[in-house]
Amino acid sequence: MKKVIHKANERGVAEHGWLHSRFSFSFDQYHDPDKMGFGLLRVLNDDIIEEGEGFGLHPHNNMEIITVLLEGELEHKDSMGTVMVMHPGEVQVMSAGSGIMHSEFNHSKVEQVKLLQLWIFPKERNIKPRYDQKYFGFEYLKNELKTVASGLENSSSLYIHQNAAISIGKLEMGKEIVYKNLFKDNGSYLFVLDGSINFDNIELGKRDAVGVYDYDEFKFNASTDASFIIIEVPMNLN
Repeated sequence: MKKVIHKANERGVAEHGWLHSRFSFSFDQYHDPDKMGFGLLRVLNDDIIEEGEGFGLHPHNNMEIITVLLEGELEHKDSMGTVMVMHPGEVQVMSAGSGIMHSEFNHSKVEQVKLLQLWIFPKERNIKPRYDQKYFGFEYLKNELKTVASGLENSSSLYIHQNAAISIGKLEMGKEIVYKNLFKDNGSYLFVLDGSINFDNIELGKRDAVGVYDYDEFKFNASTDASFIIIEVPMNLN
């Protein structure tokens, strides 16, 4: 097994008054040639949007964009006519495909919205754009892992146009999880949302991450009560 450690305090930072962002990989004005993504995972942004603020209408293409809502309410509008509000426990998938315009705003006038946004390269270009959203209730997870988005069609997770999988889990202190890939030869990016975990005798705290590849399976345990996300992606960039 091979691995790379990314500590929370090494992430890129952007402060815009209405938006507070932390970038796991190069994005916007933050550029690190050693952090251009992990396999086909190109973006992992940790965003806080102030009350009533947000991103105006803007374009995307040829990218699978997955939003995990952590706190608050997020309003989504797009050029397909979609108008939706996300609530805690929900995940959103947008296949930008041949091109889409969308906006994202904090739906609340009184509280911040906190979210993770992931961008994954698709397995085919210029597909028809699509949008989907689903409630998973991951805030109620206990010593389990739930796959919320994947390239497996007809599953209980949201569909993404790539042989990848996104899973969210929670562990009580001392509990362990063994992770096995949904797709052969993928790598995985383990990102700690809260608490701390022990991975291969390495302590990872809140917002720390480890990327692993060349493995059959991997395991980790919770040093404290912990929540986390595992992003499984192909490692090839072809």
